Order: sequence, then C-alpha cells, then structure tokens
Amino acid sequence: MPLAKSNKHGIINHVKNNKRRHIIANEDRNAAKSAGKEKPLINEKIRAKEVRLIDENGENHGIVPTSQALRMAEEADLDLVVISPNQAPPVAKILNFGKYRYELEKKAKEAKKKQHVVDIKEIKVRYKIDTHDYEVRLKNIRKFISQGNKVKIIVMLRGREMQHSHLAVELAEKFVADLANDPITVEKKPMIEGRNVTVWLAPQA
Repeated sequence: MPLAKSNKHGIINHVKNNKRRHIIANEDRNAAKSAGKEKPLINEKIRAKEVRLIDENGENHGIVPTSQALRMAEEADLDLVVISPNQAPPVAKILNFGKYRYELEKKAKEAKKKQHVVDIKEIKVRYKIDTHDYEVRLKNIRKFISQGNKVKIIVMLRGREMQHSHLAVELAEKFVADLANDPITVEKKPMIEGRNVTVWLAPQA
C-alpha cells in the first residue's frame, strides 16, 4: 500500500509539473512573438543529448545526459533552461523560469531606459524677433538641451533682408552668449548657410 501511495503522488507531481511547463511554454511563446526574438530552449524543448549542467545552487555538474538533467530539474520542481545555446554541448541551468524571464525583461527595460535617441530640434526665428519671443525661444532651447537633444538655431532671411545678414549673425551670437553659463556645447558657430544664419548647440558631454 505505501508503494501504491508513493506512485500516486509521483503521478500527481508529474501531472502538475507537465501542466506548469505547458503554461510556461505558452507564456514564453506569446512573449517571444511580442518581442520578435527567438525564445530560450526549456525542458522538453531541449534537443541536445547532453548539456553542461549548473544546478539551482550554482554547482557545476559538468556534462550530463539531458534526460538526467531534466529529472534533476523535475525533482527540484524547477525548469531546465539553456542559457548558452552556442556552446557544444549547450550550457543549461536548473532554475525558476518565470523568475528568470522576469529578471531578463527587467534588465532589458533598464537598458532601454539608458538608451537615448538624440533628436535635432530646430528653432526658427527672424532677426527682428521681439524680446518676449526671444525669451520663449531661449527657454525652449534650454528644455531641449536638458532632454539630451541637439538644437539647430536658424535665423531666417527673406528677400532684401539678406542685406542685413550681419544682424542675423548678431542674433545667433546673442543666443550663444546668453547660453554661455548653461551646460551647452557650441558644435558649429554662427555661419551663413544660403539665405539663413545657423548655429548648432549640443549638451555638454
């Protein structure tokens, strides 16, 4: 009778483990589709006959048959996950795959936060700009720079205004002077480009 009871528990545990792995596999499949990346090999999806096994305590068991590694993972009520598929044989670790995937996603999100795509913001003005509009443009430049973006100031000249290009240059130089105490680098000094005067600003490194 005790033997029958043990077998019964073994069958129940096996069913639970299979159900759990089936749920994890489905979740992982959905995650892989949304991320557009190849999903990691886990449990019965591991086709290699042997793996370099690291158990849940971090102990390296060397090269073992995959079937043995799967039994060890099942006994620990955990998963067998390939963490280095390009090695021969691949490196597999016994772990909680749900927690493992959460940590990977967390690291990916943190790495994404650290990435910043630098935009080039354009500030277009006329050399006859009034004081209020000038202050507004100055404020916008400071905001764009603080966000890590570059700024291209364009002082536009139209028609006969080309005769007063020196005034446009003076306005561009005024922007640079008023921002001298800000964490800003002048990448390109004021210069005439076609019918405009431009100056390029960037955040200090």
